[in-house]
Amino acid sequence: MTKRLTHIFLAVTALAWLLAAGSFPAAAQERVHTVFFQGTDHELNVYRIYGQQPGKTILLIGGIQGDEPGGFLSVDLYADISLAKGNLIVVPRANFHSIVLQRRQINEDMNRKFGPNKKKGYETEVVAILKKLIAESDLLLNMHDGSGFFAETWISPTRNPKKFGQSIIADADTYVSRKSNVKLELGELAREVCKRMNLHIKDPAHFFRFNNHRTAEKDSHHKEQRGSATYYALTQYDIPAFGIESSKSLPLELKVRHHNLAVNAFMELLDVVPQTPGLNLEKPLLDYLVIAVNDSLPVVLKNQQTLKVAQGDRVTISHIEANYERGLSADLVGLGAINDLRKPTVIRAPTRIVVRKDYYPCGSVYIDIGPPAQTAVMAAAGSPAKTALRSGPLFFKLKRNGVTEYFNNYGRFKIIRGDIFEIVDVVTTVADPSDLVVNLKGFVGQRSLNTGEDRGYRINSGKDLWKRYSLKKKGRQYQVIVTLEDVEVGKLFIDLAEPEFKHAIFGFADGSLRCFTPGSTIDVRPDSPPQLVALATNISQNTGVRAYLSGPRGKARRIKLKTPLFSDRERSSSPLENCPIAWWCVGARFPWAIYILIPSTDSHKSKEEM
Repeated sequence: MTKRLTHIFLAVTALAWLLAAGSFPAAAQERVHTVFFQGTDHELNVYRIYGQQPGKTILLIGGIQGDEPGGFLSVDLYADISLAKGNLIVVPRANFHSIVLQRRQINEDMNRKFGPNKKKGYETEVVAILKKLIAESDLLLNMHDGSGFFAETWISPTRNPKKFGQSIIADADTYVSRKSNVKLELGELAREVCKRMNLHIKDPAHFFRFNNHRTAEKDSHHKEQRGSATYYALTQYDIPAFGIESSKSLPLELKVRHHNLAVNAFMELLDVVPQTPGLNLEKPLLDYLVIAVNDSLPVVLKNQQTLKVAQGDRVTISHIEANYERGLSADLVGLGAINDLRKPTVIRAPTRIVVRKDYYPCGSVYIDIGPPAQTAVMAAAGSPAKTALRSGPLFFKLKRNGVTEYFNNYGRFKIIRGDIFEIVDVVTTVADPSDLVVNLKGFVGQRSLNTGEDRGYRINSGKDLWKRYSLKKKGRQYQVIVTLEDVEVGKLFIDLAEPEFKHAIFGFADGSLRCFTPGSTIDVRPDSPPQLVALATNISQNTGVRAYLSGPRGKARRIKLKTPLFSDRERSSSPLENCPIAWWCVGARFPWAIYILIPSTDSHKSKEEM
């Protein structure tokens, strides 16, 4: 595909686009679907839609940050559009991995990797494809959900210049290319789009406004945007590029509709003419899966059916049939990756396949262990009674500091304040877990829309739990409640303990090792400081534990293991006296210290407490 034949200009007074015809091929092809990185968790689907008449090309990118569904669901609708004139490149889910997990990012923020970046990861691979698509385009729209409501002046904590929601963002008001002297009136174009959008928005509080980030300026408050897709498109290819930000505070359907208004207005101004626009926001629902066991012929399993296999059989999910075509994934719980579609997986214990549309569970198929060589499909016996679920098997799957653990129903999950944990799922063969609500009392994952469903959030036990909702309001025990149709069917207790520093072991110049407990004092010689060899806490593997030395000036400096406590420079500077060592763990500070006393004489008295 050739690059565009001319640059885009915007006449400020007439808002007339002075472009020659776009470079996409004419009606020989109407639609091309390309899949990159197929079979990976970051599979990238790109849809090129060609109009019956040639014209300009708009690139739509959604889901570059996975916790912004208004953007990627809006872009997804345009993958099915037909065009009378002009062309679209549609990338509904640029960061599919983060969408499935409902996270802004996995390794790095993908929308900060368009500038110089030496780190390698799947984000780098996806961005390389997006850069090529930008090179084929005449205009870029990057769809986001932003916080609060943007306003030119401070109105309230949720409506002020620092917020992004309900705005069209550009990196400049007027941009003049240093390479080609092309002049782009980005602010004028964005204001015209806002004007057209606001005619269809009933509530003035939801009106869109132009938000100039002045990204290249020295005094810009948004210098991080120099690594964004829009800044790359503007500065490398001289094409208009905008971030469309609907407010995260609005209902999902309203966010999607506002995004659609923006896309439609830009299409109208660029003379990209649609034939069949549409809107489909019905609830996702699995119809069936096609699964092969070992090398046998595939079998079809409908939603809620059970597949019996022999222990050690290899299962491959080859197809998902649902009321949506895109954004689908199949997760073998406890096995494989987040998306196990088309990946052979060995089954050694009963499990289930969770099918999701983006992050939304839309059905399940169960896998049970049966007699060898007797693979069979068992039909679901209808919706189970709540009493059957309460007496049937139910397990909690959680992650603590990245390590997966399982707990029985009404079991106890013991953590230390500061641990990072996640309620991954509830596992049961009696009901579809997507019909259950799993609520951690004392935690709200999304304050703007608290549904009570708390699976999939990374929870910092040091700051994310609300003490007043704990048992007896003491902040020591919390409950995870599982309900089906508002009836409790399961529970997990979370016991929260405080971090405890037990002792530290120091090595001295004479080769001895000595143990010190909290509150004890060490006398050391200034010319031969000891080394911290090891420390003991109640934190598993001392995850997140750090030791710091606080000198007479109050500044804390981290102490590394098996390194002298004081450097030559520190020993030659001002006297060091009564220097406490304190320990932190994942945001929670230990209330104990060991004190180090450096005498002014050469005498060395040991006051360690064993």
